[in-house]
Amino acid sequence: MPSTAALSRDALRAELARESHRANYIRVIRSTLNSLVVVAAAAVIVAMLVLPVLQIQGTSMTDTLQDKDVVVALRGSSYRTGDVVAFYYNNNILIKRVIATGGQWVNVADDGTVYVDNARLDEPYVTEKALGDADIAMPYQVPEGRVFVMGDHRSTSLDSRNSALGCVSEDMVLGRLLIRVWPLSGLGPI
Repeated sequence: MPSTAALSRDALRAELARESHRANYIRVIRSTLNSLVVVAAAAVIVAMLVLPVLQIQGTSMTDTLQDKDVVVALRGSSYRTGDVVAFYYNNNILIKRVIATGGQWVNVADDGTVYVDNARLDEPYVTEKALGDADIAMPYQVPEGRVFVMGDHRSTSLDSRNSALGCVSEDMVLGRLLIRVWPLSGLGPI
């Protein structure tokens, strides 16, 4: 028959092992939570400063983008014809396609054909050409430091063809859209 001292020693060792395991478990949980907080903070900083995530509202970019699509943009300072960009306008973020940059001449014919510096613009992303709501005199020279933007759904888009929006200052451009992340069926580059 084991002695009381041996039972106490075995019980003490078992209790010590349980407490040691519990302390290790708490330390691992705490370390994991700290790591998750750091990763989440880094993700928020990256999303705000480098890769903003945006949700599309409206139909001005149909068929390229649909209402409620979620996209990722890349902040930058140089844009070229064909880039899809997000920019600030009246406390909203709008999404349009860059047609021309500072110093270039834009002309939109009555049938909706777009010319930049007298060269017809190849626009495979436009399914229905239209002059749209244009109230500026064509041809139009884009001022330096600005971009001329148009939506892909030309008949409904309010864009640089109308003086209500006009050309967008490069300072107001949030970034160039890179990838659609939602819905998953549309996942891919823009």
